Order: sequence, then C-alpha cells, then structure tokens
Amino acid sequence: MGHAVDTSKGLPPHPERATLEGKNKFLGFWFFLGGETVLFATFFGTYLGLRNGVADGPTPAEIFQLPLVFIMTMLLLTSSLTSVLAMYAMKKNNFKAMVVWLWVTVLLGLGFLGMEIYEFYEYSVHYGLGYTTSAFASSFYTLVGLHGAHVVFGLSWIVCLLIRYRRSGITLTNAPKFYVASLYWHFIDVVWVFIFTVVYLMGIGG
Repeated sequence: MGHAVDTSKGLPPHPERATLEGKNKFLGFWFFLGGETVLFATFFGTYLGLRNGVADGPTPAEIFQLPLVFIMTMLLLTSSLTSVLAMYAMKKNNFKAMVVWLWVTVLLGLGFLGMEIYEFYEYSVHYGLGYTTSAFASSFYTLVGLHGAHVVFGLSWIVCLLIRYRRSGITLTNAPKFYVASLYWHFIDVVWVFIFTVVYLMGIGG
C-alpha cells in the first residue's frame, strides 16, 4: 500500500522513497557504502598493525592533543545533527529550513576540515612527523587523510546539490539525492568516531 499524498503540499510523507528512481538510489548507495566500509576496515587494520612502528620519530602519546581532537569531534557530530534537522525539514516540505540546516552542516564540516589541516601542520612542522618519518606516521596520515578526503567529497556533494536545486524547492527528483547525501555524511561521522577511539584515545593511552 503506497503513501498517501499530501494534496495541500503536493508531496508524499516520504518523498525520498516515493519513486522507483529514489528506491534505486538507496539500493545503489548501500552497495557503495559496503565498498567504503571494506576500504576503511583495511586502512584501520593497517594502522593497528603499524602504529607501534615509530622508528626515531615521536610516538602518538607525545603528539596527540585531546582538546583539539575533541573539538573536531564535536564539530562533526553537531554537523550530523544539523543534517538530521535538514532531512526533517525536507519531510515537512520546508525547503528554506532544509537549505539553512544543510548550509550549517557545510560550515561545521569546513570548520572540522580546517582544524584537521591545522593538526597535520602542527605534527609535521612542530613535532617533525612527516609522512615518511615512520610506519606509524605513514599509516596515520593515510587513514586520517583518507577520512579528510571523504569529508571534502561529502561537502562538495551537498554544496553541488544546494546550488543546483536552489530555486526548485523539494521534488520527488531531488529529495532522494539530498537524503542519500545526508546518509553519506552520517557515514563519515561514524567513521570519525572509530578514528577518534582507535587512533587518538588508544594512542594517548599508549
């Protein structure tokens, strides 16, 4: 039994899944996410195998700064909340509110990205942790840098959607696109929680 259409607004209660195209986007997205999960699992495993190989370079406990990483984590988790609020506005057919919350998500994501770049700068310039300094350094920069690249991709995805559909309102065509982009952003946040735990907390704890 299909969703009843809200005739006052012209959209069903769940516009992101109201069409076959939208359902196909979800299916394709989950296949894509499966591949991404395997990719990150591989890099996590590599990092765990190499994190004690510090050679003559600094150890994780010597360079990791928990206050900085905590702020980065709060920025990313808050951006996940704002993306939820954006999708809630979408389901209410409130296009302006959805756009506002998505732009807030973008700004928080940019704040996280800026702090991550600063973090890398601090480690390389002030602590001498270059990419080739040690096995730990290479695996750390690769894992966290891979996540940073996904943040850039996620932000670009959301911004492109906001620009492309800035005057169209919420439709059965763009609703699945916004929703899938939001799900991808949640995936990025979940990966960061694992990085925060496995890389930083375990690193500081020795």
